Amino acid sequence: MDTSLSKDERMWGMLCHISAFAFFIFPFGNIIGPLVIWLIKRNVYQFVNEQGKESLNFQISITIYALAALLLSIILVGIPILIALFFFNFIMVVVAAIKSNDGYHYRYPLSIELIR
Repeated sequence: MDTSLSKDERMWGMLCHISAFAFFIFPFGNIIGPLVIWLIKRNVYQFVNEQGKESLNFQISITIYALAALLLSIILVGIPILIALFFFNFIMVVVAAIKSNDGYHYRYPLSIELIR
C-alpha cells in the first residue's frame, strides 16, 4: 500500500478500473472507458498512469480471450468459456478497484502486457 497517494489519485486509479463496466452501455466500452480516463489523467498522476495501463491491458486481453471463445462457440465449447470470462472480468475489476482505492498497485492475473 502506498500511503503517499492522495485521495484524488486513488479515486482516479479506481475509476480506471470501474470504467471498464462501460461495456454494459456500449460495445468495447470496457476498453474505451479506461482509455479515456487514462488519456486524461496519465500525465497528472503516476499512479493513474500505472493503473490505467493495467486496466487497459487486462480489458484488451479479456476482449481477445472473448473473441477466441466466440470462435470456439461454433463447436459449443466457447459458450461456457464466455460465461466464465464474463464473471472473471467482473470480479477482477471489482477487486482491482477496491485495491486501487486502498492505494495498492494492483496487477491483473492473465493480463497480456500490450501497453508499457
